Amino acid sequence: MVTDEQLAFYGILALAAFLVGLSKGGLGGMMGALVTPLVAMVIPLDQAIGLMLPILILGDGFAIAAHWRKWNSRIVRLLVPGAILGVTIGTLILTNISVLQLRRIMGVIIILFIIYRVLENRLGHLSHIQPRRWHGYAAGGLAGITSTLAHAGGPPIAMYLLILELRPTVFVATSALFFAVLNLIKVPYYFYVGLIDLGRIATIIWIVPFVPLGVWTGKRIVNRTNKRVFDGVVLFLLTTSAAILLLS
Repeated sequence: MVTDEQLAFYGILALAAFLVGLSKGGLGGMMGALVTPLVAMVIPLDQAIGLMLPILILGDGFAIAAHWRKWNSRIVRLLVPGAILGVTIGTLILTNISVLQLRRIMGVIIILFIIYRVLENRLGHLSHIQPRRWHGYAAGGLAGITSTLAHAGGPPIAMYLLILELRPTVFVATSALFFAVLNLIKVPYYFYVGLIDLGRIATIIWIVPFVPLGVWTGKRIVNRTNKRVFDGVVLFLLTTSAAILLLS
């Protein structure tokens, strides 16, 4: 007999996989900050971080296929060195803090993410900043740290790509390729610190179809939904998640 706890676990995992696909399909942007605390509602946060990585990698595969060769490879090559250093630093942080401290750090990261999204439309002046190579290194490093800690590396990369004044298609494709590379970089680090449990991952293979379903749904409704309304819902959910992590 399936218990209420098991039903909640299965339901939240399916929703998380769907939201990952929805984000990769073109809605919501950087949803890692939302889905990780969502999964952490039913399993410990450190386990949630490890469990989310293969789901994100699966979503990356669909995103790469959807935006094939529309990216700027030079930008990705510039971001990767900083990302490697950032993942290393993020892993050192993970191995030296308690689960409670990790929950607090994630809550703060989510709040910073919310502030970024609220101010996002006012960042147009960034397009007047002359891009430098160190901007790429810094963005990659910050993304590596926050992505390792909370799968929330989107804001630094989005801000850097905004400076470069890329066409929307190149912006999205370049971001997709970078995060595909970044998530693969995180795999050996997560294995090293014991965050990836192959046995647990094997038990959730059934959620795989929810990822392409989310991608398909995102593509279908991206041009039919008021983005401001959607972003408002996402920000509300993020605020709720931050409150749970910081106050529990």
